[in-house]
Amino acid sequence: MTAERCREWRELLGAYALDRLPVGERAGLEAHLEGCAECRAELDSLAGVARLMPLADPGRFETAPSPPAALGDRVLAAVESERRASERESRGRRRWRLGLALSGVAAATAALAIFVLAGSGGEGAPEREVAFHSLPPRMEIETTLVPHSFGTEIHVYVSGVRSGTLCRVFLRDDAGRRSSAGSFRYRWGEDSEAVLTSALDLSNAAAVGIQVGRQTFEAGV
Repeated sequence: MTAERCREWRELLGAYALDRLPVGERAGLEAHLEGCAECRAELDSLAGVARLMPLADPGRFETAPSPPAALGDRVLAAVESERRASERESRGRRRWRLGLALSGVAAATAALAIFVLAGSGGEGAPEREVAFHSLPPRMEIETTLVPHSFGTEIHVYVSGVRSGTLCRVFLRDDAGRRSSAGSFRYRWGEDSEAVLTSALDLSNAAAVGIQVGRQTFEAGV
């Protein structure tokens, strides 16, 4: 299945996760999901946020919640950061960064998280850099966690894994519950950075985790 063809189906995944997809489009999407593991993984990443939607209390808001005023600037800054990534040297050597194609699914996940946790008060808190230890030889995983009012922004760096490996990122709270931040495929040789979003507030997170292929790694925050 080509990436262009999958992009058309992935635009429908948000409505499907919320059970709002028209019947005529649902049948075609379900047929596509049976043969596409990547789209199934994207749907799984949306399921956690969709389950949180009924918990939102409209009575808490005098008007409908809206994204933070600086969200647009942060998105533009992330795009500019990717453009400059190829010009940077880190730790005295060149790093091969993750490839992450921003999609409509990732945007939908961020939008849902805003409505669920708007007003949680994460803005202005310090970000946290988390390094993973006890990894297989030549593998490296680093994350930077940035708190926001809508949840937690997660910047991910991975190296030393097979190109094309599916990576799923999540935050875990003290009770052991996982909050998905989405997924991406590692592409060796692409100089870019993976930026994902979890609905879990950073103040409630006990660990950040990443499932790389069939292996899962966690680091306390």
